[in-house]
Amino acid sequence: MDVDAGNRAVELIKDHVRSTFRPGVLGNLGSFGGFFQLDVKKYKEPVLVSGTDGVGTKLKIAFMMDKHDTIGIDGVAMCVNDILVHGAEPLFFLDYIALGKLVPEKVADIVKGVADGCKMAGCALLGGETAEMPGMYDEDEYDIAGFAVGVVDKTKIIDGSSIKKDDVVIGIASSGLHSNGYSLARKVFFELGGLLPEDYIEDFGETLGEELLKPTKIYSKAVKSLENFDIHGMAHITGGGLIENLPRILPEGMEFIINKGSWEIPPVFHLIQKIGQIEDKEMYRTFNMGIGYVLVAPKENADAILNTVREQGENAWIIGQVSMGKGGVVFCQS
Repeated sequence: MDVDAGNRAVELIKDHVRSTFRPGVLGNLGSFGGFFQLDVKKYKEPVLVSGTDGVGTKLKIAFMMDKHDTIGIDGVAMCVNDILVHGAEPLFFLDYIALGKLVPEKVADIVKGVADGCKMAGCALLGGETAEMPGMYDEDEYDIAGFAVGVVDKTKIIDGSSIKKDDVVIGIASSGLHSNGYSLARKVFFELGGLLPEDYIEDFGETLGEELLKPTKIYSKAVKSLENFDIHGMAHITGGGLIENLPRILPEGMEFIINKGSWEIPPVFHLIQKIGQIEDKEMYRTFNMGIGYVLVAPKENADAILNTVREQGENAWIIGQVSMGKGGVVFCQS
């Protein structure tokens, strides 16, 4: 293990970390713990909301392309989007990076991505851990995980309990695969399709590797713009797709009716399905299919919500509605 390399990595990441600091951050990088002072005057009954996640086998694409400056965005997105759905304001984030060999410049690239993600989310990168673990990882391999903490007033927690019959389902576009389904995608493209990351795909307008390495979207800005609207439920569409994630916010005795064809499905999903000969149900259970985040709201607010989200630069569509039923998600052709 190279202690000097570790010290150099810390020096290289300091500016990235400081660039994320927001009001509430106390102290500086290098302490044993990170300090954040909660503004209790802003919240009557503050409730902390936390989430942790990793990036999964999307890392394999970063290894193949030897490109490491965006994967940190995915790490932040997977955690922050999960706490956003409860109405929480992201406050701070901590990361964990484990490498087979600590290369300071590679660590700096990874942390740059984490810092970029934190700035998109509006939270501070408060600290983290970088571990060199030879024997656990090959020299060119690493893993990254993260932990986000946010805050919401107790009376404003969004958990889906207020979802009602005839509420509309609004889907906000993903940027592609985000960080889920990569084991299947890699098998389809590289094993079944015989493709390489550097292969240019006409439908994508870029190489396969560039498409697969697109960072997961962070929806903080869009969600914050809706703070004056009555939102009954929100869902982050991750592993399990629409089929598994939407029921997590659904009250008993209701179901989601989702209209296929009501949104634009990015070409990457069509190509996966074509090469892999994958059934629709498996596609919608493995991938986000172009919908990265879902809002459930009263029908009368739908147009205003759509316009507000689109003003934040997001593509969004009404993709379904809430109905009485046995639970789960029912797909129909629009």
